[in-house]
Amino acid sequence: MPPYDRTRIERWTSNPTNTINLLARSEARVVGHLQMFSMPYSRRRGVGELFIYIHQDFQNVGLGTVMMKKAIELAKERGLHRLGLSVVADNHRAIKVYEKVGFKKEGVARDTFYGDDERYHDEVHMGITF
Repeated sequence: MPPYDRTRIERWTSNPTNTINLLARSEARVVGHLQMFSMPYSRRRGVGELFIYIHQDFQNVGLGTVMMKKAIELAKERGLHRLGLSVVADNHRAIKVYEKVGFKKEGVARDTFYGDDERYHDEVHMGITF
């Protein structure tokens, strides 16, 4: 998982009205984080976005799938109409998880993610409607 400082985490978690945070823990250690937020604008009513990070030691064990399914369940309970996300195009494992829980590929944004390899990468936009 990316190394975030306390200020960034507090900013992300400070508005529970439009935000849902899911944490996966192994004992006292956070090993997964999913954040879903709904748009506070009338023209974006019922539209949510999400991102998810799973610690590399806990990937490929089904944790991402479980967290995504829970996020979809909570989105439906909150009355959302749609969830969207973006993922780096070469993250094939994540794309497979998103498709498994019902997300569809909707488009590609070229050269929009600057990676640790100091190169630009494409991002795939995906969404699911209820």
